[in-house]
Amino acid sequence: MNDVLSENFLSYGENFKTDPQGSNRDLRVQRFIFERSHKLHYCRALLSTLRKNSDIIFLMQTLPSSLKIGVIRGGISNKYDVSLLSGAHILEVLSETHRPLDIFISPDGIWHLNGIEKRPEQILKNVDVAWIALHGHFGEDGKIQEILHHHGVPYNGSEKYPSSLAVNKFLTKEHLKQIGIKTPTYAVVRQHDDLKNKAKEIFNSIPGPLTVKPVRAGSSQGIKVTKTYTELYSALYDILSERNDAIVEELITGKEAMVGVIDDFRNSKVYTLPPVEIRYGGKEMSETDFFGLDSKSSEESQEICPGSFSESEKREMETISRLVHEHLGLRHYSRSDFVVSPKRGVYFLEVNTLPSMTKKSLFPLSLKAVGTTVKDFVHYILLKTLNKK
Repeated sequence: MNDVLSENFLSYGENFKTDPQGSNRDLRVQRFIFERSHKLHYCRALLSTLRKNSDIIFLMQTLPSSLKIGVIRGGISNKYDVSLLSGAHILEVLSETHRPLDIFISPDGIWHLNGIEKRPEQILKNVDVAWIALHGHFGEDGKIQEILHHHGVPYNGSEKYPSSLAVNKFLTKEHLKQIGIKTPTYAVVRQHDDLKNKAKEIFNSIPGPLTVKPVRAGSSQGIKVTKTYTELYSALYDILSERNDAIVEELITGKEAMVGVIDDFRNSKVYTLPPVEIRYGGKEMSETDFFGLDSKSSEESQEICPGSFSESEKREMETISRLVHEHLGLRHYSRSDFVVSPKRGVYFLEVNTLPSMTKKSLFPLSLKAVGTTVKDFVHYILLKTLNKK
C-alpha cells in the first residue's frame, strides 16, 4: 500500500488489497488503523470473516487531510462549459473534507490557480494528486495526461495512450471489431480524399440516414445527421474544413443508453453500473431525435436509471462495457454509449474515458442508483490513483 496511505484506514468508502498468500484460506481483518489528531488509534475489526477462497480484502481508507488535490477544469475544447460544471461539482464534494486547488484553464490555454494566472509547472509542483475534469480535446485525448505524467502528478482516469486511442472513434471501432463487438456500419473520410467521389461511394454503400462527425472529439461533438447525398457532402465538407478526418456511420434508431464501469469495485474486477436510458418527450430516439451534445444538457431529454431494458439487453450492454474498458486498456472508470434497436439489437457507439460529473450528468445518476455518492466515488478513485492502481 502506498506510504502516504498506509496509516489511514477507513471510516467510509471501499478499497481493495490483494492477499499475498493467495486465496485458499479464510481471510480475516485483525484491526483497522485510523488517524485522528495526528495520533494512531486501534480498533477491532467490524467484520472478522471475509469471503472464503477470495484474494480480495475489503479495506476502508480515507485520504490524508493534508493531501493537496488539484481539480483541473475549463480547457480549450467546446466542452468548456460542461467542464466548468464538472469541476465545480468535484470541488464542492472535496471541500467537505479537504481544501482542493481550483486549477482553471481558459479557452485560450492559459493556466490559473485559484484565479491567479500561473505557468503549469508552477502550479503542478504543489499538487499531490490531480482530478481531471476536462472533456474533449486536451482532456480525453492524452495531452493533459502527458503533462501530468511529465511533472510526476498522479491523476484520475486512463493514461495517455488509452486516452488517445479511445477518443479516436475510428481506431476504437477497428480495435473492438477484433473481439466481435457490433457497431454501426462506418467509413472514414480524410482531407486528402476526393470528397465528391468518396461521399458518393459512402452514400451508395451504407444505408441512410447517416451520421457524420469528427474522428477525434468528445461524446457527440460536432455530429450531423444527413439523409441525402447533398447533405452528406456538405457535412463532410464542413468538418474537413477544420479537421483532418471524419467518420460516417449508419444511424441506428431505438433506445439510447449509457453504461458506466468502475475498476475493482464491490468485489468485481470491472463493476458495471446500471444502464441509463435516454428518452425524448417520453419516447425512444427516432430519426428526427438525436441525442447530441445539446440535448445531453438540456431539458428536452429524460434520463431514467435503471432504464427499461430486457434482462438480455442489460446483460449484453454490461458485458460489452466491461470488454471495451479492458480491451482498450482503460483505467479507473469509463462510460460506454449504446443504442438498442427493437429489431437489430444492441449497438456500441463510443466510449468516454472522462464522463462528465456535473450534478445532472449520467454517471452520477447511475452511482446514485447503486447507493454510492459522488463524494465516496471521488475519494475511492483518488485512493486508487495514489495507490497506483
